[in-house]
Order: sequence, then structure tokens, then C-alpha cells
Amino acid sequence: MENNIEKNQAIQDKFEYCRLYFESGNTRPYEARRRQLLQLQQKIKDLTPEIEQALKTDLNNAPFEAYMTEIGLVLDEISYALKHLKRWMKPRRRRPALTQMPGSLRIIPEPYGVVLVMSPWNYPFLLALGPLIGAIAAGNTIVLKPSAYSPATSAVLEQVLSTIEPGWVEVVTGGREENQNLLKLNFDYIFFTGSPAVAHGVMKHAADRLTPVTLELGGKSPAIVTADADLELAARRIAFGKLVNAGQTCIAPDYVICAETILEDFLRLLQKELSQVSQDPEYFAENYPKIINEKHFRRLEAYLAEIPPSFGGKLHPESRQIEPAIVTTPPLDSTLMQEEIFGPILPVIAVANLTSVIHYIQQRPKPLAVYIFSESKQTQEELLEALSFGGGCINDTLVHMSSPRVPFGGVGNSGMGQYHGKYTFDTFTHYKTVLKKSRFGDLALRYHPYQESDKKLIRKILK
Repeated sequence: MENNIEKNQAIQDKFEYCRLYFESGNTRPYEARRRQLLQLQQKIKDLTPEIEQALKTDLNNAPFEAYMTEIGLVLDEISYALKHLKRWMKPRRRRPALTQMPGSLRIIPEPYGVVLVMSPWNYPFLLALGPLIGAIAAGNTIVLKPSAYSPATSAVLEQVLSTIEPGWVEVVTGGREENQNLLKLNFDYIFFTGSPAVAHGVMKHAADRLTPVTLELGGKSPAIVTADADLELAARRIAFGKLVNAGQTCIAPDYVICAETILEDFLRLLQKELSQVSQDPEYFAENYPKIINEKHFRRLEAYLAEIPPSFGGKLHPESRQIEPAIVTTPPLDSTLMQEEIFGPILPVIAVANLTSVIHYIQQRPKPLAVYIFSESKQTQEELLEALSFGGGCINDTLVHMSSPRVPFGGVGNSGMGQYHGKYTFDTFTHYKTVLKKSRFGDLALRYHPYQESDKKLIRKILK
């Protein structure tokens, strides 16, 4: 009990430290924000080998994959923020309405205050620092809570963030108890990345204090392969989307909906692409990611036990690796088709026509991503018009989220709010409208007592 009290007090102290630092005003100037981002950028470059090793330890990511999917994307976010930060911070003038004249109107960006960033284990470096970069750029102080499931990366994150001025960013490590203690504190904003199940609890805590939230979640993201698709391209790029991080990606293609007429040809090509990773046992052991922990390995093992794969799926319990698996036409009420898979298992179901595709997806929670493989512009547009989802690709997978120039986020059950680049800055910024009114030119009609002539005039002005 005493140890729990001490841990809770330590969390409280870090929160208060961030609060005091924010109230000092040190995070407000442009040069201060820029300096933190530059120091963070340099520290990441200096520690890149250590970061790659941490991701290898936690997830068995090959150095190439670690840089492509995490380190490089973080550096790109920082570079983009540094290039545009001064413009983002500037107050924006707006034309006053007739009722506001004579006067001047401005929108002033200001930081929320102390924000909580809760990051997951599957991309433990990217999904911790991606939001944090925007929060620093916006002038907030941050308490970062990385996942307990990726301890090596959490340790290197603390090294990386040691370059930030004390009080600007504080890291809290630990598990569920630490999460609960953090959520009891009076943060000004909460940014959570994780599962919809956990997000319910985060949102309930936030509701108690009316704290604004961004929830980056997941769901069952489909890849749609139509009869007119380039099947070799579709197979290769869907396999890429599923093989990255062994399918432990919130926007991984969770299942494939394929036209009946091309099912056999597509399956043959998909098997060929997925087998590239496991043909050489030495390459597989060294370069293919592992499942994060025993609990998740057993969960995926249970899926394969429920419905044996038509291809692949060999288990390597000693290394927690699972060879990519295809499950052909699983029952739609199976666990595999009801829960987000988050692993290297890819169900493929066949449908008769495009109407069936649309109906199937519309009847389920809105996915975080949709991937459309079709050579027909009409088909592409029909699917984009009919389906609601966070974001996606036409004739590719995953890479829509790799640019700081466009927003990333879910809709409905797959999340709320957006980030990346300017959208992260906006997420952590309150835009304050200020009207500076002249002492002269006052409209007498707005004051009591109201006259009948005033009523006619106001109706002419506001219409």
C-alpha cells in the first residue's frame, strides 16, 4: 500500500511540475518551442542505433522496418513542424461582421496547458512522439505515458526526451494502475491511442472533468479487391500491409473482400507474396516481427485453432512469431471476423458484386482504413461515396498515414479527432477569438429601450 501511495505521489509531482512550468510562460515563445524541437531532432539522430535496438528487443523489428515505420516518420514530423511553426503560431486576422464594426477581429492560437499523451505498444516510438511533437509545437507541457508492453522503447524514450527542458515533458512508466492514477488528474487535454475497449474508460474519466479528448483507435479495416483490379499489385501491396509489424498495425488490412470471379487467382498470388518472409528460416527469425507478448500470441493461436488456415500460420512459440496465414471464407459470425485481429492472419471472403461489398461494410462499425483495389474510376468513386472510414488508399495500403501534410484519424468506433503536421498543432491548440472594438461609432439600437424602428433595422442588418 505504501509503495502505491509513493508511486501515485510521484505521478502527482510530475503533473504539478508540468503545471508550474506551463504557468511560468516558458513554453509560449516561438524560439523556445523551436529549440525543443531542434534538440529533440538531434537527439533522435544521435540515438538512432539505440532506438533501433529497443524496437528490435520489444518487437523484433529489423532496422530497416524500424526506421521506415517509426524513426523516419518522427523525424519527418519534426522537420515539417520546424518549417511551418512560425506561421502556425501567428494570430489570424478576420474581417469583422457588420455588427462588430468599427473594430478589428483576430483569432489567437493558445496552448491548452498540461496535456496527457497515452501511447500504445505496437509503434511505441512513433505513436508516443508523433502527438508529442505537435503538443510541444503548440506550447503545451506534456505528461507522456508509454505502454508497459514495450519497456525497452519506453527506456529509450526517456533518454530521447532528456534533451527537453525539465518540466516541459515528463514521462510516467508503468501499467494499468499508473494509467488510472493519471486519468484522475485534471489535465487540459487527453490524447489516447489504443483500443476502443480501453478508450471507453478514458472517455468516462475525461467526461467527469469535461476534458477534451482525441481518441486514435482501430477496428476491422477491409481491403476490397474488385474483378477489374490488377491482382498482382493487389496481392503484393495487401501482403505488405499485413506483413509490416506482423500485422500489429491499427490500419493493417484486417480482412479482404474479393470478387468471387477472381478469388482463386488472387489467393494464389497472395500466397506467393506472403511466403516471401518465411521461405528462408534464418531471414524469418532475424527480420520478421514477433507478437508483443504471450497473451496476444495465445489470442492469435486461438483464432487459428478455431478456423485452421488454408495457407501458412505455423507457430513459433519460443520466439512468439507466427508465419503469415490466410483463412479462406471464414464464417462471418466467427471470432476472427468479429474482433480486430492485430496479427499476421488474413481472412479472405468472396462476394458476388459491389452492392454486397458496400452492404457488408456498412452494417459494421466504421473502420479506421479502407483499401480499394480497382482499375475502374467509377468503382473507386462509388466505394468512396458509399463508405465512411478514417482514411485509406486506392491501389495501396498503409501509406496514406505517412505524410505530415494530411490529417490522420478515425471516425465513429475507430476514433475521434485528427493529427499529423498542422492537424496535431490544431489538436493541442485553442483558437481564441478576440474583437477589439472602437470607442466610436457605437450602435445605439442595441441598448434599451428598444424602438420599433430598431426592430426593422436589425432585421435588415441580420438576414
